[in-house]
Amino acid sequence: MDTTKLVNTQLKNFRTNSVSPCSFSCAWPPQFLRISGYELWIARTDGSSSQTIIRHKTSHHMTSSSVPTTQYLKLKRDDGLGSSHTDFGPQLDYLNKEYFTVVAWDPRGYGNSIPPERDFPLDFFSRDAGDAVALMKALSFNKFSMLGWSDGGITALIAAAVYPSVVNKMVVWGANAYVTQEDLQLYNAVRDVSTWSEKMRKPMEKIYGPEYFAKTWLKWVEGISQFALQPEGNICREMLPQIVCPTLIIHGQKDPMVPDFHPEFLHKHIKNSRLHLMPEGKHNLHLRFSKDFNKLVEEFLLER
Repeated sequence: MDTTKLVNTQLKNFRTNSVSPCSFSCAWPPQFLRISGYELWIARTDGSSSQTIIRHKTSHHMTSSSVPTTQYLKLKRDDGLGSSHTDFGPQLDYLNKEYFTVVAWDPRGYGNSIPPERDFPLDFFSRDAGDAVALMKALSFNKFSMLGWSDGGITALIAAAVYPSVVNKMVVWGANAYVTQEDLQLYNAVRDVSTWSEKMRKPMEKIYGPEYFAKTWLKWVEGISQFALQPEGNICREMLPQIVCPTLIIHGQKDPMVPDFHPEFLHKHIKNSRLHLMPEGKHNLHLRFSKDFNKLVEEFLLER
């Protein structure tokens, strides 16, 4: 396929989305928490019962062995230099507030959590996983569920493997545990933001400014590509068998950036997992099909 055509194909459904940033209704105003020496931005919606979702990245909190009135959920953002507002608007607005408290956050170097500038050392996924868990503990949520999209899904996988006692359930989509040569071709096709259409580039430039966005996007492409140099392209392959929480893997079968073999690999190596395929879903399936996605997530998290 012609490179320019490939770039345009990827960008239509890649890191930017077709949903305008929404002004969601928070029980508390957005705030900053000092985690690992950095001020990280969070927003939170509250349930009248007892479950929490931490954003990505996306978590849910159980107070006992039975289904509680409220769950605490943490949402983990993707790698597209968006923000909690742009990446999870329909989840922040419409996940059932009677049952779920949703905590959305911008990892260091993203969205409102700047400074510092975003960097991508080899351990950046593990670093984000540690920050996410520390953030929830700082909010006094000792157990929660995680929802993670794309890079946020990888972060959630690592958090569930390394901190199994705090993650109750997990939902991931657009995630991968290793990087292949096929993946590298897809990443390299979108590395130069000057080749993007204005429609795809402007929303990110509005958030970050043209210079920071272009520089940080290039650093992301180089950061994710470095895993291809590891044995078997490893990001977190060896960690998957350590995941013990119930896990829902969602995959859009028209995702231009995540080939089918990635969710299949996750499903094969995470013991207590199920794979749900969305035939028309692309990389931003939780935005384009938000009602179906939210219903699927709610049912999974509320199962006994």
